[in-house]
Amino acid sequence: MNVLVLGGGDSPEREVSLRSATAVADAARQAGYEVEEADPGAGLMSLDKLQPGTIVLPILHGAGGEDGSLQAELEKRNLSFLGTKSQPSATCWDKWTALNKLAAAGVPIAKSELVTPYSFKHHPLASKPYVLKVRRGGSSIGVLIARDTSRVRDWQIEEVFAMESPAILEELIEGVEITVAVLDGQALPVVEIRPPTNGEFDYDNKYNGKTAELCPPENVSDEVQASARAVAEKSHKLLGCRHLSRTDMMVRPDGSLFVFDLNTMPGLTNQSLYPKAALTAGLSMPELVKKFVAMVERDA
Repeated sequence: MNVLVLGGGDSPEREVSLRSATAVADAARQAGYEVEEADPGAGLMSLDKLQPGTIVLPILHGAGGEDGSLQAELEKRNLSFLGTKSQPSATCWDKWTALNKLAAAGVPIAKSELVTPYSFKHHPLASKPYVLKVRRGGSSIGVLIARDTSRVRDWQIEEVFAMESPAILEELIEGVEITVAVLDGQALPVVEIRPPTNGEFDYDNKYNGKTAELCPPENVSDEVQASARAVAEKSHKLLGCRHLSRTDMMVRPDGSLFVFDLNTMPGLTNQSLYPKAALTAGLSMPELVKKFVAMVERDA
């Protein structure tokens, strides 16, 4: 079996994608596949030379990887690939559209509004602890978490709007952050995310090893974990995801859950949350890649 692993691209998440793709390619070789690697950031010439039956694993994060554009290209070429199809990918990439679609189906989300720099200054949500984030993005890039609004500086706000305007202004939900990976429609074990003291689960703390990622969780009851898995499976299905996804949530002290993001191609580095959940479920990285390939073969 021949496998083409795509990694890199030209989004701000390029470096994470390269690391994820390397981990997947290494695991695919360990699983016994013939593996090629290519970077779409240099063009799509690699797709023109594929042997018949080659399976494509597009391990790309961010714009050009998760927004449906690459998926549309793979569909146009009638190639079999891992992950969500082009139209649902585009929906999930737009956080505002995705979250409102979930809310309409009864999935709990935080209070939120689309705001411009002007409307942000006058919005009541901005007078309380809040999150300001770009509508389209990942890896916590373009996210401002304001626990103490008096300490937020104008340049921090301007930085978000410089990336995208309007942006999403969201009520800050205090509690325990968790994430739930879904594999082939079934939720994997819940992971509790505990950033370093006085820190946030931002881009740096996702990849510098300072965040504790607990699987199974220490501060989430079995009952709430079961609810979180059900919410992740429901979100995966409602948004039309295929093969894999990861839903990020907050758990308030009373056990109530709030979804704040869904990733159609979660990180797959050796520090990432998805492989950690899979390993707890008994799947090593090579075994996980075998599952990926089997799902693509089944749905070809």
